[in-house]
Amino acid sequence: MSHGSARTTVLGRLLIVQRHRAGWPQAHIAAAMGVSRKCVRTWLDRYAAEGEAGLHDRSSRPRSCPRRTSKEVEQRIVALRRRERRGPAWIGAELGVPPRTVSRVLARNGVPRLAMLDPITGQVIKASKTTTIRYQRDRPGELVHMDVKKLGRIPDGGGWRAHGRAHREATRDRTKRVGYDYIHSLVDDHSRLAYSEVLPDETGTTCAGFLARAAAYFAAHGITSIERVMTDNAWAYKHSIRAVCADLGAKQVFIKPHCPWQNGKVERLKCATRHTVVSPVQPGGTRREVLGSDGLPGSERLRGQEHARKPEAGPRRWGRCSGGPAWHGESWIA
Repeated sequence: MSHGSARTTVLGRLLIVQRHRAGWPQAHIAAAMGVSRKCVRTWLDRYAAEGEAGLHDRSSRPRSCPRRTSKEVEQRIVALRRRERRGPAWIGAELGVPPRTVSRVLARNGVPRLAMLDPITGQVIKASKTTTIRYQRDRPGELVHMDVKKLGRIPDGGGWRAHGRAHREATRDRTKRVGYDYIHSLVDDHSRLAYSEVLPDETGTTCAGFLARAAAYFAAHGITSIERVMTDNAWAYKHSIRAVCADLGAKQVFIKPHCPWQNGKVERLKCATRHTVVSPVQPGGTRREVLGSDGLPGSERLRGQEHARKPEAGPRRWGRCSGGPAWHGESWIA
């Protein structure tokens, strides 16, 4: 798979070939594609040698590694680590292997770091942000993710993003409190249908009211039943939305404390909306005016990419989040 900064994809490389067949000079192809002439020549040669299959991504790993550590030595390193629970420097001295090689072998075999283990039993006791299991529920409404994002309000005339931090310190009135906006969001695990509102606080009553309205929005778009609601362990979620969940016939599910990545689908939506709501605001405007009178309604996009809704007009530049889409001119670009 191409990396995020790649200028060409499989279709882009095929376009290079098509333009070359159409008689374009290689220099003109390079200028149109925003790449070097050497890059154009590389893909033309690969297409000539391998056909269309040669335009696909492939691993840059060498076909052979003669100097790679043998399997026998790797097994001895892993066995000694699990038995003694010592670091790479000690293991390397015992087996006559460089400590850096020991570290790579342990990482290659998925051996957890010592800091993640119980010093007595050797069991993993520290949560990890890395997981090999990526799940998606089988049907809409089986699980929804709920969370809130707290953002500072934009002062009249624009904030420090528009004028710089130095200007803010020179003109800031410390007697006035601008306050915060709270973006409440609900995302369906299967369809990725999302609904968000900008609300004045994150109290229990506000969270409960938002969940009820979000459920009504989901019902209007075909998700008539919600079975589980996943949230973090905030007090408002643990105690204040019980009645709404009971009315919906939904079971509350809580993530493990201090593990927000377990609620990753709504966390990714928060990342996208964070870039949306920091767009420049005209003097006297508010974030609600940027997002619309109804706050930030859920996008109609189902199954996967953009959560933020398309802007109605204006030259605002929309930010990019890691792995997410960005708005430029008339279309989304990935």
